[in-house]
Amino acid sequence: MGWSRVVGVISGTSMDGVDVAVADLTIHGDTVDLVPVDHWSTDYPADLRADLLAALPPNGCTAERLCRLDTGVGQAFGAAAAAAGPADLVASLGQTLFHWVDGTACHGTLQLGQPAWIAEATGLPVVSDLRTRDVAAGGHGAPLAGVLDRLLLAEPGTAALNIGGIGNVTVNGVAFDTGPGNALLDAAARDRLGTDLDSNGATAAKGTVRHDLLAILLADPYYAAPPPKSTGKEHFNSDLLAAALARVPAVADADLFATLVALTARTIADACRGVTRVLASGGGADNPTLMAAIAAELAPATLGTTEDIGLPVDGKEAYLAALLGFLTWHGVPVDPGTGASGPRILGSITPGRGSLSLPEPHTELVRGLRLITPVPEPAGGTCAGP
Repeated sequence: MGWSRVVGVISGTSMDGVDVAVADLTIHGDTVDLVPVDHWSTDYPADLRADLLAALPPNGCTAERLCRLDTGVGQAFGAAAAAAGPADLVASLGQTLFHWVDGTACHGTLQLGQPAWIAEATGLPVVSDLRTRDVAAGGHGAPLAGVLDRLLLAEPGTAALNIGGIGNVTVNGVAFDTGPGNALLDAAARDRLGTDLDSNGATAAKGTVRHDLLAILLADPYYAAPPPKSTGKEHFNSDLLAAALARVPAVADADLFATLVALTARTIADACRGVTRVLASGGGADNPTLMAAIAAELAPATLGTTEDIGLPVDGKEAYLAALLGFLTWHGVPVDPGTGASGPRILGSITPGRGSLSLPEPHTELVRGLRLITPVPEPAGGTCAGP
C-alpha cells in the first residue's frame, strides 16, 4: 500500500484554538507506519473562543448559538487544515461542547465543527464525528487516545497520559479520563488572576496545599468509579470549585493553585498505580510545577513525555486524529478501550470537491504503530514533495 498524507485537526477542552498535525501514513500487514511531518496550533478568533466558553455548562446554549458555533468552528478548522498544503485527507476530532455522562454510562457526545466547511476550504474528503460510533456501541467515545497508545506502547508497564482540560490515561489497554487536568486550574485562573491559565504553574509554586480543600475535592465520586469512564467540563467546572471553596475558610490564591495542582497530580497517579513508566503529552506537560507534582506522586514509577519516543507532546492529539481518519478511510475497525462491545469503523466521511473514491479496505487486523523519525526528506505521502 502506498503512502497517504493526512491532516489531523482537533480543539481540546481548553478551547484555545485548532491543533493541526500533518502525517504521512501507510499500512504494511498488521503495522501502520506514521511519519510526523509537522504540527502547530492556530488560535481561535477571540469572539469565537469567548462564545464557545460562554456556551459550556452550566451555561445555557440556544439552537441559534449552537448553529453559529458549529459553523464558526467548522470555518476555523477549514482554514487551519487548508494551511497545511496538499494532502489526501483531513481527519477532524472537532470541538467537544457537551459530553453526556450519567453514572457509569455515556449516552451521547457532541463535537462542533461542521465538516462541510472543512471540505470546501481544502477540497479534500473529511473524516469526522469520530466519537459517536464508539458511544453507540456502548463505549464512552473518550478518550480515543487509547487507539494510538495501544498500538504504539507495546512495552508492558508503560502508561500514556494526556493532560488537557481533562486528564486521560491508557493503562493496561484501558483508556479513561482521570478527572480535571487543567480544567479547575484554568477556571481558578480566570476567577483569581484574570488570565486563561497560571503560566508555568508560577502561582501554584508559591503556595501551600490546603489539605482541607483537597480532601473535599478528592471525595468526588468520579474518582472512585471503575474504568472505563469519561467526564468533562459538564462536571469539573467553576461551579464545582466554588461549592468546594464555600465549605472551607478563605483560601489564598497561591494556596488554591497549589491545591488544584495536588488534586490533578494525585488523581493521575492513582489512575496509574502499578505501572513503571508514564509518558505524558498535552498542554499540562509544559507546566513544570504540575509535572514535578505528578512525578512525586508517581514515584517509584518514572515520568517522561512522548518526546522520548518521537511524538511531540503538543501534537499528539492532532496526530491521533490523523491516525483515526486514516484507519477509517481504509476500513479498519478499532477498539479505543473505552468499554464498547467491540471494534468499530469510526466516524463519517464528507466528500471533497471531486468524486469520492475510497481505497480498497485493509482486511488485516492492525496490531502495531511505528513512528518514523526523524522525518525523512522529502517526507512520504502521495501529495508530498515537489
